[in-house]
Formats: sequence, structure tokens, C-alpha cells
Amino acid sequence: MTKIDYEKVGLLVGLEIHQQLDTKSKLFCNCPTLTREDDPHFVFLRQLRPTQSELGEIDPAALFEFQKGRVHIYETYDDTICLVEQDEEPPHPLDSEAVDIALELALLLGSQPVDEIQVMRKLVIDGSNTTGFQRTLVIAFGGTLEVEGKTIPIQTICLEEDAARKIGEENNQIRWRLDRLGIPLIEIATGPAMKNPEEVETVALRLGQILRVTGKVKRGLGTIRQDVNVSIRGGAIIEIKGVQKLNLISNVVEYEVQRQLTLLAIRDELRQRGIKTSKIKSKSHNVTALFKGCKSKVIKGALKRKEGIFALVLPGFANLVGRELQPGRRLGTEFADYARFWGDVKGLFHTDELPKYGITAEEVEKLRTRLKVSQEDAVILVAAKEEQAKEALKAVANRAKEALKGVPVETRGPLQDGTTKFARPRPGAARMYPETDVAPVTITEKRLKAIRKRLPELPEQKLQKFREVFGLSDELAHVMIRSLRIDLFEEIAIKHTEVAVTAAATLESTWRSLDRDGVEVEKIPEEQILRLFDRLAEGKFAKEAIPDIITWLARNSTKTIDDAIQALNLGGITREQLVEIVEKIVKENQGLITERRERALGPLMGLVMKQVRGRVDGKLVSELLNASIRRYITQDS
Repeated sequence: MTKIDYEKVGLLVGLEIHQQLDTKSKLFCNCPTLTREDDPHFVFLRQLRPTQSELGEIDPAALFEFQKGRVHIYETYDDTICLVEQDEEPPHPLDSEAVDIALELALLLGSQPVDEIQVMRKLVIDGSNTTGFQRTLVIAFGGTLEVEGKTIPIQTICLEEDAARKIGEENNQIRWRLDRLGIPLIEIATGPAMKNPEEVETVALRLGQILRVTGKVKRGLGTIRQDVNVSIRGGAIIEIKGVQKLNLISNVVEYEVQRQLTLLAIRDELRQRGIKTSKIKSKSHNVTALFKGCKSKVIKGALKRKEGIFALVLPGFANLVGRELQPGRRLGTEFADYARFWGDVKGLFHTDELPKYGITAEEVEKLRTRLKVSQEDAVILVAAKEEQAKEALKAVANRAKEALKGVPVETRGPLQDGTTKFARPRPGAARMYPETDVAPVTITEKRLKAIRKRLPELPEQKLQKFREVFGLSDELAHVMIRSLRIDLFEEIAIKHTEVAVTAAATLESTWRSLDRDGVEVEKIPEEQILRLFDRLAEGKFAKEAIPDIITWLARNSTKTIDDAIQALNLGGITREQLVEIVEKIVKENQGLITERRERALGPLMGLVMKQVRGRVDGKLVSELLNASIRRYITQDS
């Protein structure tokens, strides 16, 4: 891909950071803020529908979700979930602990708290909330974030209830668990001030750090999510929701810019070809008879189920449907996204990729002849029930019309490699309206004054302590104050100062190295990382074993550090046992020592460590082995 000049294309990016707060209770009830993996006590079903705003409007995103006709199954527990989450009881008063934490973060960022908190309802009928809306409230406006010499404006700081947890989906039913619903969630929204992908990632890291130094936010995978709003000159503001991994953000931004630039190029090419929206018809054609003997597994399966094959003609779209927008994703992939969501089909074929998938060149030619289309036109094929196929192809036609305008305004979801897919239309102003069941909360100066007195240190204020108290080198100390795991490190270092340097190196260097090697380190509960350094400080294993332990825990995320020590046979050995092993290896390799003298240390070190790696410190092994080699050399002389 050609290197993108982000300044030239006018890239602007804003961030919305969503972070769960570590409170005793949920935002609108007294239930605990914990998630569970045991079987639920009971389930109930619900279907949601959109309502009109006070102006009589229906939000397009809500209408979109309603038209899917989904049934939602909610899993709940008798002892940790109450009638509030089930929408069988009005919300309780706003949790004061959550409000205090949000105000603390507002003051850390120099934001101006509101005089009175008003709770609003945000229409959300995708099933993630039993009520059909999410309660949200503005805490503060304005503020700034200083990042590497640049000032990033903060627009708003809000508090809202987290959504239910999606457990699974089958056919037209979605299963949700209500344990996460209602956990307090803070949202920090920046202005669109970032102008390259790396800057966006740096700002997200800085915001994450400030959240974590409070010591009042939840930690672990899924507790923090980033929404990224990306626009370029001539494109559109695209919201990419729910990026969970920090190191994916720069990829998400880069790939979105690439996608928008390619869509603008496709728009220009369509205009040069003289294509207008009036030429794109939504009419679908039943072409089942042409594929009776087709070898395609998809088509054979559809015919066996008594379904049909339907086609849509896109005039002038030849060689554009297959145009790559992002790595592995083409304009045809975007068409398929729309077809799946609006028509609930599994996918589609298009003539830019045919003959392929068991569809022959002869069948493609028959298709073109039957539809009376030229080589300059593209044909989209869907194998499904007639009504589904018609809805799917209608959605493709609408998306094709958007291609003539350039970049459609929409909300997208991130994939594992940083590419994105269509999620839903962007919501409109009609989705917000006042909450009538929760009383406003006045923010007094007395309350703010008390919070100001207990504001935590910012990361850069910890530098001297990291060097002088915890013994970190200047380089490692600077690395840690830029780390998203700064609070985890400090918790370990305060408890076990003697392993602080090892902890810092592990949480940064070892963590990144294992992540690059494909070890899913984010799956490890942070509680087990804390226990890892407890056991290290107790001498249960040597620091050399840490990468193996972390790898094992990542692959066995429900297990404990003690399980890892046992599974990896890392029970410590005594000095006497180590001396015995060293002396035995020296005795068995006397010829090597006679030949290489002190230079025999390296290969013999490898033989000893093969037996004791992870069970004893390598420095002690080196000392004992070196002394034994020297004794032998002296005796041999």
C-alpha cells in the first residue's frame, strides 16, 4: 500500500474511552459489580421496539435493529441481579461512589463539572439493555490532556450504565447475561484533534493511564473499550465502536483512512463512467433455472433446501465490486455486510470474483445473457429464500447508490486485525430523551473540595519514586510511567520491593514479546499476575520461569498460578541439591573443561539450566558452576 500523507488527506480523529468503574454497587441498584461464569438461575425472553422521540421522530439506528425481528433471551441470577436489571422495577437513586470517581477524573483532566446531573435515556434496542435504552448522564465539560507536547481537548465526561454481556447467537435469537448490565461506565470524549494513527494510540494510552492511576477502575480484558471517530477531507465521520486492544487502534485508523480513500476513488471512477443513482435499480431477478446443475456447494445447498438463486444488476460496477478497500476486504465485502444485516443471508457472489467457488465461466456467461448485461456491469448473486434475497439485494442496491456519493455515514465494528465491518447506521438526535425515574443530583462545591484533596499522583509524578524507592533504571522508570499497567506494577512493587525491577521488565518487555509470539496474555486475570509475584517473592520459582508461567496461564485462563507451578514442575530446589547437580555435570564433562578451561562455562551452564530452569535463579547457577570449574582447573594443574 502507498504510504498515506495524513496531513494531505486531512485526517481528523476523536476518541471516546469507555471504562468500567470498580464500585461496590451498580449505577442504579445495590447489586454487586461482578461477572459470573456459572449457570444462570433462570432466563426470560423479550422483544424490543423503537419509540418516537418528543418530536415524533424515530431514530434510524433503533429502527434498523427493530427490523431484524430478533428475540432476546436474558440470563439472570437470584442473588446478584435484581428487578432493576430485569426492567421490572424503577431504577434506584444514582450511586454516589460512581459519581465521586467520575468527578475525580474530571478534576484530573481540568474539566468543569456540571452544577446538576440530569439523567438521560439513550435509545438502544439491539437487546443489550432490557429497557430498550441506556441511562447516561453528563458529569463535566471541557478540559485538556497533555500528550508529548500537544494539547488534546476534552469535550465531555459522562457516566453511563454498561450493557448486558452477549453470550451467544443462534438463528434469530440472541442470548445475553445480565451480570454486566448496570456496572458504572465512564465515557471520556476528546475533540477531533489527532492527525495520525500513532498519535491516536498514544492519546488512548495516556487516557487509560489516568483512569488506572485512580485505583478505582476495573482491570482486565473487556473492562475498557475505545470508540474511534475517523474522518478525512471529502469523506465522512465514521464511528468504529468497541476497540478493546490498545495496540489495534493505529491499525484501525490506518485501515479506515485507506478504506475511505478507495471509496472516494471508486466514486470518481463511477462518475467518469457516467453512472447515476437513477441507473441503479433494486429489482431482483430469479435466475434459479440457470444453476440447476451448478457444482457450487452454496448453490447446491440452497437448491436442496428449496431456496432460489436471485440476481441484482449494478450498471457500470465491473471491476469495482472486487476492489480492495482494506486488507482482505473489498467493496463486495461491504455489499455482503449489508446483505447479511438487512436480508439475514449468509453472503453473496459477484461477477468480479467469478468464475470461482464451483461456478463456471459458462454459467457466468449464461447469467449475463439472461440479464442482458455487458462486461462493464456487475451482477450480484444471493442464494436464499425469495423474501430474504429480495431484502438483501435491495440493501446492496442502496449501498451501491451510496458508492456514488463516496463514503456512507455508518457505525462500524473492529475485526481482530484492525479492519472493520458495517455494524449499523449512525444514530440520530432522536435517540436521546430525559429520564423521568431518577431525580437530578446537585454537585456542591463542598463535595468537589473534598475530592480535590484526595486526587492521586499523575504518572509523571511517580518517576522519582520508581527510580529511588523501587530501584528501576532511568530508562525502565520512563517506560513504566508510560505503561498502561502502571497501577498493576505499583501494587506489586509496594508489596514486594525486592522484585520490582523484575515486575517492571515482565509487564512491559516480556508482555510485549509474548504478545508478538501469539500468546494471548490479555486473557490472564490480573489477580493471577499479582499472585505470580507473590510466589516469586516467596521463592516458589526463579524469575527465568516467568515467560513459561505466563504462557501456561494464557492457555489455561481459568487456572491459578499454583496450578501453573505444579504443571510446569517448578517446585524450588535447595542450595545443596543445586550443588549436587552442578558437581555431577562438572564431573561428567571433565574432558570439555580440560580442553576449553573457563570457556566451558557456557555449554555447561546450558546443561545445568536444562535441569533446573525456572526452579532456581540463573545467577546462583552461574556462581556455583564457575566456582566448581575453577576448582577442577586448579586440581588438574
